[in-house]
Amino acid sequence: MKRYRKKDLLQIVSTFVQVNDSITRTASSTALFDVEEKFAECQQAAIDLGNYLESLKDMDYTPMVGILEDYCENIYQLGIGIRDETLCRKLSKKIRKQLIQLQNAITYDMPQDKKEVVFLPYKAAMWDSLESVWRAAHEDADCEAYVIPIPYYDKNPDGSFREEHYEGDQYPKDVPITRYDVYDFEERKPDIIYIHNAYDNWNMVTSVHPKFFSSNLKKWTDRLVYIPYFVLGEVEPDNEQAVESIKHFCFMPGIVNADKVIVQSEDMKRIYISEFLKAAKEHGLQGKHLDRSYLEQKFLGLGSPKYDKVCATKKEDLTVPQEWLKVIEKSDGSWKKIILYNTGIAALLANDQKWVDKIENTLGIFRENQDEIALLWRPHPLIESTMRSMRPEILQKYTMLKEQYLAEGWGIYDETADVDRAVVISDAYYGDGSSVVQLYQQTGKPIMIQNVEITM
Repeated sequence: MKRYRKKDLLQIVSTFVQVNDSITRTASSTALFDVEEKFAECQQAAIDLGNYLESLKDMDYTPMVGILEDYCENIYQLGIGIRDETLCRKLSKKIRKQLIQLQNAITYDMPQDKKEVVFLPYKAAMWDSLESVWRAAHEDADCEAYVIPIPYYDKNPDGSFREEHYEGDQYPKDVPITRYDVYDFEERKPDIIYIHNAYDNWNMVTSVHPKFFSSNLKKWTDRLVYIPYFVLGEVEPDNEQAVESIKHFCFMPGIVNADKVIVQSEDMKRIYISEFLKAAKEHGLQGKHLDRSYLEQKFLGLGSPKYDKVCATKKEDLTVPQEWLKVIEKSDGSWKKIILYNTGIAALLANDQKWVDKIENTLGIFRENQDEIALLWRPHPLIESTMRSMRPEILQKYTMLKEQYLAEGWGIYDETADVDRAVVISDAYYGDGSSVVQLYQQTGKPIMIQNVEITM
């Protein structure tokens, strides 16, 4: 059912008033067909409004529904007697009085609208980039928060879509999920929509369903908010070389279309604004996109929900899978040292075959030391999709290494949606540079970045 806000209800009643005044004032010169059509529209709107009020459970709207029913009857009589000037004046006066009562009831008796806030994650493993914001909205009595995971597709090398993925069953049990094909965005028009994917059709590896491109979402909400699914290493805004390496994150379709962009720090905000302005000029954008004062309000350096999540996750509260414990526990019941081995997309694309060789070498070293060290290998969730689309020549060897690792069973392979568990449960980080490194820094535990040029 369509969602009405108080301002929507008042606008509908205002339209009733305008139609009533207009038709009765010009009844003698108005075509009968036009009168019947306008009255029919008002009647249907009143019926829809009455049905909506009856569906609400927060209070008894029977008196308001009664006014709407009387209104429908009176405009029906007005339509019948439209040529009778005396009857028109009498009915019009009665209708206007009813509509004033309805306006007052909506204004003073109805509770204030709750904000309807929608979160649109696509990869469950990236949910931590939105989770703390959702929890705040979920616990706010003045908000109705919806988590609506959206489908996405892997891409072929030519850019066409391959298989569809939907991960709505992979979220924490305390997060209520709404199906994307049940929630009517166009009808409900949520107050705020949060996204963590800003690529639209710019991503060569995956794509969310085109219905959920930011250009479409912008039509359905008063405020579109983008929060990156990643965190970057902090960079000084004056460090031109470092800024050059991250500037591509600062200008994407979702950033252009968003009303607000939340980034991890004030320094990162400065970088985003500066690089956005440069790219906006190159792409020929006009107006507010080139207005620095507007961009100062659009970009907010409030931090990342990913930090909130990892800092709130306690080791003693984690549920460790039994198959993990078989790898972690020694014969005396104590735990081995756990090393989080993280492999990422940037290192893959930069090093190709050397990257795969380095993984093979690393697995061999940890296999030899499995009595004292438990390896927790966690690849980026889009690593194989990236190889299929952009590096198909190394996919076969990578797949062979992964399958061998799984078959031997001496280490843990973590492809779950919960990266925070891996961060918190491990004793040290080893692997590629990625946003997981930025999360790991929050724990204060050791970090070592692997170098593909070094093998043992």
